[in-house]
Formats: sequence, structure tokens, C-alpha cells
Amino acid sequence: MDSIHIQGGIALQGKVCIQGSKNAALPILAATLLTVEQSYIKNCPRIADVYAMVSLLRRLGCLVTWREDGLSVDSSQVGREAMGGEAVKGMRSSLCLLGALLGRCGEAVLEHPGGCVIGERPINLHLWALEQMGVTFSEEEGMIQARTVGLHGARIILPMPSVGATENIILAGVMAEDDTSIEGAAKEPEIAALCRYLQSCGAEIDGVGTDHLVIHGGNKLYGTEFAVPSDRIVAGTYLMACIGTGGCVLLEGAPADEMAAVLEAASRMGASCWTTEEGICIQSSGCPKAVERLTTLPYPGFPTDLQSAALTVLTAAEGRSIVEESIFENRFRVAQELNRMGACVEQLDAHTVVVQGAKQLRGAEVEARELRGGAALVIAGLMARGETRVTGCPYIYRGYENICRDFRELGARIVSV
Repeated sequence: MDSIHIQGGIALQGKVCIQGSKNAALPILAATLLTVEQSYIKNCPRIADVYAMVSLLRRLGCLVTWREDGLSVDSSQVGREAMGGEAVKGMRSSLCLLGALLGRCGEAVLEHPGGCVIGERPINLHLWALEQMGVTFSEEEGMIQARTVGLHGARIILPMPSVGATENIILAGVMAEDDTSIEGAAKEPEIAALCRYLQSCGAEIDGVGTDHLVIHGGNKLYGTEFAVPSDRIVAGTYLMACIGTGGCVLLEGAPADEMAAVLEAASRMGASCWTTEEGICIQSSGCPKAVERLTTLPYPGFPTDLQSAALTVLTAAEGRSIVEESIFENRFRVAQELNRMGACVEQLDAHTVVVQGAKQLRGAEVEARELRGGAALVIAGLMARGETRVTGCPYIYRGYENICRDFRELGARIVSV
């Protein structure tokens, strides 16, 4: 299914169930390497990135079985450390296998990870942190070789709250001798989910949910059953779509406590949001308000992964909005495609765009060039007059189980072909 066809102009109505979190599932699956017992990961999303991770785990010797409500992982036979090949090239999250493999096997070999092209995302911070824990690295012909004669605890002060580096330190730290302290740790809910999974396996981790984590290493880890939390980015995507098209939608299972900044932004755009026992309800007239400035920030700020979706909605807002991307550069590639649909988005520099809103988007053929920008183009198609064809959809399928099905449940006319 390489393209998505959308007939726009329909207000969204109804309810949709929010899938398990991509960014929580991937490091949790990596963490299953740290026990020789079977783990059962429930609510694991059936998306391309998870399929790629499953492929990597199987190549390492894990027995991975899909069941009705999750994944069973038996890592008792793990013994292969090489992670080259196509699977690792398309998914940066394979990098989190580095800390897990060092903890399990004492060595790892991997290619420079790939992923979406959204700016410079160097892995030097990961390597620097692991070096402090007793790991040595060498590079040959594009391969990174990592070895340790024994992981040891360390005090690590991160110069920036890197999610991936925090995860790698945690994964190595639970298997290290003595304690590992992370100051300046990323606070994303997905990191808290990884910590809770490891705690359910027997790990001792203090400070979960804060920027100062202490991992008490050396505990034996056991198999466990754990449910992946709902995906706050998928929920935010559908919330933004409702603001753009108008309507009333229940996001069933949406993690409202993790979405305060998103709900605040929705309110600034003129939408009404409230929480129930079932999830988040959103009601919108389809005529969003401009915002003076919307800035992405590390959690608990407005997430960079929803910047493209918010930018798309603001093309329909009366007035001028500024969107500032403080996490990555080169994440405004969607602006060119939106302008082809009749939007007026001007990029001032690598981190800032100005949106002159109140433009009725027109259906067009547009190309997804990365995951979240691709989802934003689907939103644009839902908002537009006429038919929109989105190509490059394999990017979208990396993070959304079935975005067409979900929007059809809300009344949209959308198909994948």
C-alpha cells in the first residue's frame, strides 16, 4: 500500500481506540534481551518499526511469537551480536539494542542506524555515556563495534535530555556493577514505561519520571507480563485532525495525563477538550484560531512529533501563526507539500516558520518524506477541498497501525491503495 487517497471536507465524528505506543514498545522489546526468561508484552502496536524490531530480535536468537493481544519473547538462546542488514538501516530505535546487548553479551556490532531524515541526530552522546560505563568502541567500514569486559556504574551528566541516550544508559545500567546515576535525563513518558517494565522484571530504579535517575545494577531480571501504554502521539495526531476538520471525537484510551501541553495548544486553537473515564473528548468548529507562537520542547512541553500536524491545522486559522522547532532542524519539509495544496507557509530559518492562515487547502498529490510529516499530510487531505493522494506511505506505516481504518471509523472518506 504505497499511497493513500482522501476525499476531504468531512467533519470527523465518533470514537477511535488509540493503539499502543511505538516509542514505548521499541525500547521495552530491546529490554527483553536482559532476561533469559519469557516476557509477554501486551498492547504492542502492529506497525512497521515493531516488525523490524521483531526481525532483529529473531536474528539475535530470540523466539518471538505474535499472539492476539501482544508479543511473547523468549530470549534464552540469544548469542548473536551482529545487527547489520536492511532492518537496522530504516529504524533508529535499533540503536537501543546497543545498551541491551552490552548488558546481555558484553559486545555488539551494528551499522550506523537510519530512520527518518529530520535533521542531525548524532549518536555520539550514546557512545560517550556508555564509555563512562566501561565500553570501548571502534569503527570499521561503517560498522560500530562495542565491547566491555564488565559494565560498571557511573555518574553521567547529560548535556541535553536525549531520549535515546537515556534509554541506552538505563538498559546497560540495570546489568552493571554498582549504581548508575543519570542527571539531565529525558523525562518522556516512554522512558518511565521502560523503567516500569524493568522494575516488573526485578530491577531497582529510583527517580522514575524525573530528570535524575538512579539505576541500582546487578539484580537478576525475570520474565514478566507488561502492557504497553497508549500512544500519545497517535492520540495527538487524531486530535489535531479533529481541530482541522471540525467535529466531535472521543479518543478512547488516550493518555490525558501525558498530553497537557497538547491539550493546552488545542485550547489555544479554539477547540474544546475534556477528559472522561474512556479517554479524551474533543469538539471543534473546524475554524481554528491562530496562535502567536507554538514552540516544541522536550517533555512535558509540546512534542516535536506533533509539530507538523499542528502546522497543518494552522494553515486554516484566521491570522498569522509562528511555529518554532527547538528539537530538530530540517523538520519543516512538510511545508513545501502544504504550499502545493494552497497553504502559505514561509520558512524563516532551520527552526522557524510563519503561517499565514485562513487558506482553504486544495486536494493535490503530495509526498510523505518522514513519519510525522506524512501523517500531517493525511490531516491536510482530510481538511482539503477535493481529492488528495499521499504517496510515500511506508513512512506513515512505521508509526500508525491503520490510519485509514481509524479515520474511516470517524466518517472520513479515505483508502490505502
